[in-house]
Amino acid sequence: MFSNALKITGYYSDRDIMLFEKEVKYRQVQKDQVLLINGEIAKSVFFILKGTIYQYNVKSDNEYHIIDLHIENEWFLNHKSFVSQTPSENIIGAFTESNLLELSIESIHYLIGQSSAFLQLNKLFEGATARVYFFDNSLTPLQKYQFIFENKPQLLQKFPLKVIASFLKITPETLSRVREKFAKNKFTS
Repeated sequence: MFSNALKITGYYSDRDIMLFEKEVKYRQVQKDQVLLINGEIAKSVFFILKGTIYQYNVKSDNEYHIIDLHIENEWFLNHKSFVSQTPSENIIGAFTESNLLELSIESIHYLIGQSSAFLQLNKLFEGATARVYFFDNSLTPLQKYQFIFENKPQLLQKFPLKVIASFLKITPETLSRVREKFAKNKFTS
């Protein structure tokens, strides 16, 4: 039933899929529901069947600073907290009503103990690391937008521009200028 979530990470036998389906939990979350609070230790990884999720922190000015955005058919976790089992510095929340699969750290250990095929789940952690730290200050706003446009255009359809701007670490005004410039370059080249 939920084997598509597992197949994203590699090849699994019918027995592996059966083990996974016994361990994974289905969750329905409401818009703005928090899955992980600041200071809590991440104990699960999630797969989005339907909906959108975001990771953020709140600065003293009560402004959200988006760390990562997640869409359907994607695994997500708070990588640093989950791997080191230390308190999270970020919050994970449902941007929209969402249907998720949840796999606890205990379940992951159990599955690996049952079949070495579950070592493929490490791909979840590798992808999360690369994505979270991508948008540093070494890229121009145009390069950041172009990366999203070429690699994850669904984000531009699922999240409002204010959220995209925060994720790219630019102002909404800069994003408007970048989108204009990007459109001109795209149609003139």
